[in-house]
This record gives sequence, C-alpha cells and structure tokens, in this order.
Amino acid sequence: MKNVFFVLLLLSLSACAFAQQDYVGRYDVFTGFSYLDSPKLDLQQRGFNTQIGVNARRWLALGFDYSIQEGHASLVTADLKPQYQADLNYLVATYGPAFGLPSNYVLWAPFSATTQTFTAGPQLSYRHFQKVTLFIHPSIGAMHEVIDLHSHDLFTKMVVIPALVPTLVSSLTPSDTTYFYGFGGGADFNATKHVHLRADFEFVHVYLFSGILKDSRNSVRLSVGPTFNFGKNVTR
Repeated sequence: MKNVFFVLLLLSLSACAFAQQDYVGRYDVFTGFSYLDSPKLDLQQRGFNTQIGVNARRWLALGFDYSIQEGHASLVTADLKPQYQADLNYLVATYGPAFGLPSNYVLWAPFSATTQTFTAGPQLSYRHFQKVTLFIHPSIGAMHEVIDLHSHDLFTKMVVIPALVPTLVSSLTPSDTTYFYGFGGGADFNATKHVHLRADFEFVHVYLFSGILKDSRNSVRLSVGPTFNFGKNVTR
C-alpha cells in the first residue's frame, strides 16, 4: 500500500504543467479507502477516510478529518506491562501442566480492533503546478479504539481470561480514547476542474490502553480516493 502512494505521487508530478491553477474552489470534500498500519502490534486495518475542508486562501485550508478502520492481530505476553507479564507467567507455570501445555508454550490471544480517528486543523497547499496540488499538515487529534479479545485454546479460555480479564480490563471488548500527534501530507492529481484524485499519508504517535500495554505505538495511515472541489473561486 505504501508503494501505491509513491507511484501516484510520481505519476502526478510527471503529468504536471508548470502553470498556476486557474480555479481553486472554496470547499473540498474527500472520501476514499484508508489503510492503517501499527507495526508495534503487527496490526493492519482497512477502512474509510473522509476529509472536509474550507480554502481560506489558495495556500491555506481549514478542515476536519475522520476515519474508521478494522483489522485483526494477536496480543502476546511481551506486549503487556511487566506486572501483568509476571502474573501470566505464574498462571502458565502453575496450571499449565494440568492442561498438558508443552515447556515451550507461548501464551497469546487473538483480537479484532476497530479504530476511529478525529482530526481538525490547518493544511498548507502548494499550487504552482496546474495538474497537481501538493500539501502538508499537522496531524493532531483523538483516536478511539475498541478491542474484541478472543481465546484460541482451552487454557486461555478457562484459566487466563477468568483470572486476569477482570484485572486488566472491564470486559472482553475494552475501549480507549486518547490523543495522537504527528504529521501528514500528499498530493491531489487534478483530473478535472472539480474532481481530483488524492493520495494522503499520515504518520502519528499514540499511546492507547496505556494502563495495560507496555509501550506506545507509531502508526501510518494511507488514504486514496476522489476529492470534489466546488464553490466560489479563491483568488488569493
């Protein structure tokens, strides 16, 4: 997916005509496919992204960004805070033999995650080229995530979940909301006066479930889709 972003950017630049854009509409509306990658948890999610912007100047827009993605991964003991790692290791050592667990048994739990992001702020645009608009912006906002934990074996279901879930989280579908920060940018390929193709890249840092997980994470979001530009021409 990362390669798609760079290919689109290169194609856009190669198609540029070195002339100012004649029309910049007051409003921009983007909607498209979104891919969110959190390597720390080996979590890849796919979903939807929309952006609504108002061009206050030809070079400055103010807008709102929303996205939602879903995906699956596995939580391992090493992802948790040290005190919870110790508790899990104790359960494996104490009750594992009764379940016939091998000496090299690795405790893990599959989970599904639904992640939503909410962002508002400025965007700086460079419109020197007629066929492509380049832009950059800060990425500061809120992230909300819901996790659905599952058990994959009898030991996890009968020992680990009853013993630790009430301590770790309130239910098997915990949720958390916190802030994130980072930066983003991309390009609009101006197919027509009112319809563009956008490739948007975001890099953010976030610490969800900080009471449970040992580390924060860095996430990358890539979004691709059409942008609709309309309204009164912004001349300055």
